[in-house]
Amino acid sequence: MTIIRSARTSDIKSIRQLVDSYAAPGQMLSKETVTLYESVQEFTVAEVDGKVVGCGGLHVLWEDLAEVRTVAVKKNLHNIGIGHLILERIIERAREVGVERIFCLTFRTDFFSSHGFVEIEGTPVSPDVYQQLLRSYDAGVAEFLDLEAAKPNILGNTRMLLTL
Repeated sequence: MTIIRSARTSDIKSIRQLVDSYAAPGQMLSKETVTLYESVQEFTVAEVDGKVVGCGGLHVLWEDLAEVRTVAVKKNLHNIGIGHLILERIIERAREVGVERIFCLTFRTDFFSSHGFVEIEGTPVSPDVYQQLLRSYDAGVAEFLDLEAAKPNILGNTRMLLTL
């Protein structure tokens, strides 16, 4: 049985292993361990037999916009629905906090499309919000804004958006 729940600080070591398993081959951005601890409240995890086997985060960017980050499932557990359960909980959480749109950068377009995400071009915010977001130190915001400095990190990723 798979349990989907909010992450705890004790889950960070498992999340770290999941991130590393995808970051090494270039399928996901690496994250510093301190960043994972700082954002633990953003994470949802999947647990099977008491072990964390999947994760994903919701990072609010603006009043009506958030980003799905770091969706990962242990490779030997692909294609049994764990990733879908995590993403469904993230979408539910986005509704709870009042977000109207969810953004992602992904190589897994089929997975996100199955949840209603569509491919987009550019940055779907007004010019004044864009200027405000430029003030963020968050690397994910730089990716969202498609800033030149972030482009090497997302080479090949597809920009997708879900409107709730």
